[in-house]
Amino acid sequence: MEMKKQRIHAIDGIRGLSLLGILLANLLIFQYGGVGKDEIQLFSLSDIDYGFYYFTKIAIEGSFVPIFAFLFGYSAIKMKESLQNKGLKTKKFFIRRYIMLIILGILHLSFLWEGDILLSYGIIGFFLLFFLNRKTKTILIWASILLLFTAIVLSFLLIPDASNVAEEEKVISFVKTATDIYTNGTYEEMMNQRGKNPMDIPIYISILLMFLSPLFVGPLFLFGMYAAKIKMFTKPLLEKKKYLLGTLLIPVGLLMKASFYIGSVNAVTGILAPIGAYVLAFGYISAFALMYTRAKESIILKGFESVGKLSLTNYLLQSVVFTTIFYSYGLGYFGKLGATIGFILGVSFYILQMAGSYLYLKTAKIGPVEMLLRMWTNFSFDGKIKEQTVNNRDVSI
Repeated sequence: MEMKKQRIHAIDGIRGLSLLGILLANLLIFQYGGVGKDEIQLFSLSDIDYGFYYFTKIAIEGSFVPIFAFLFGYSAIKMKESLQNKGLKTKKFFIRRYIMLIILGILHLSFLWEGDILLSYGIIGFFLLFFLNRKTKTILIWASILLLFTAIVLSFLLIPDASNVAEEEKVISFVKTATDIYTNGTYEEMMNQRGKNPMDIPIYISILLMFLSPLFVGPLFLFGMYAAKIKMFTKPLLEKKKYLLGTLLIPVGLLMKASFYIGSVNAVTGILAPIGAYVLAFGYISAFALMYTRAKESIILKGFESVGKLSLTNYLLQSVVFTTIFYSYGLGYFGKLGATIGFILGVSFYILQMAGSYLYLKTAKIGPVEMLLRMWTNFSFDGKIKEQTVNNRDVSI
């Protein structure tokens, strides 16, 4: 029983850690926009700002969303096992769950912020249904194939075409327009801006790419499913050596990602960067799991766990708070504070989320958005499965 309890705590803690990294990476989008964050030379940054900017790009960006994806896949297997233990058919529960994620994602993207991940997660959920009952080895093979495919495709997307001056001018013009709108525009203008892109890609192409997204982000979801099937995290003390070895992936991943920014940009560094992001993600997962073999009663770990248990609520709350800080309908600091202050703001707010989540869970068992998702998934007003036959704990996203 103690092993199982540790495993649940570790999963919640790692999920909470992923939300910290997601917030710090998202702060570049909150401050400079989805396109502007990669055209940072258009903004006024100090040397210290550039230091925090590149630290975020190398150590954080692209490596914490994969952790969240990993846990999404892991939780899918645990949810399936829980439902099966209750003697229930699983597919309808997953379909309802993913439909609600898609709805939440559309609302989040349309009315609040351009950096939503819930919509794509809901779509990817349907992709994962094909793997729920597959053999462990099959899942691992497909995860590896998709990882290689993703790295190759992204390598071409990451390498800029310096010779295409016209496209670069379009991007610069787009960033300047977006900056003006988010700094001075109306709420309606911001909503319209979220649906635009600098290359004027037709809407049907954007929709097609959205539905093809599982091919690009699927590897980590599948690796998470694989980890759940081999019972990873269920015996933390026995797995301690694996976690120690896994932490060695951190410097490897950092070097792979840094090669894209420090060395020359070419096909090799273009492949190393996306693979390095995944390698670094596995290193962070291992390092955090290792902490649960040494300091599982730490108040800091309990703070991460608390945020992780309220992951959906905390994720959406981050969007509400930081769009209010940076967009014109709030304080209007878009592009003005710099990467350093933005980073400090992010860490400070996350500490508040840790404390707030910890206190909230003293009086409640589930967050408001999590409760909404559970009510819809289980088709009940109290969020409980009426046909329950075995008292088994659910694992949330």
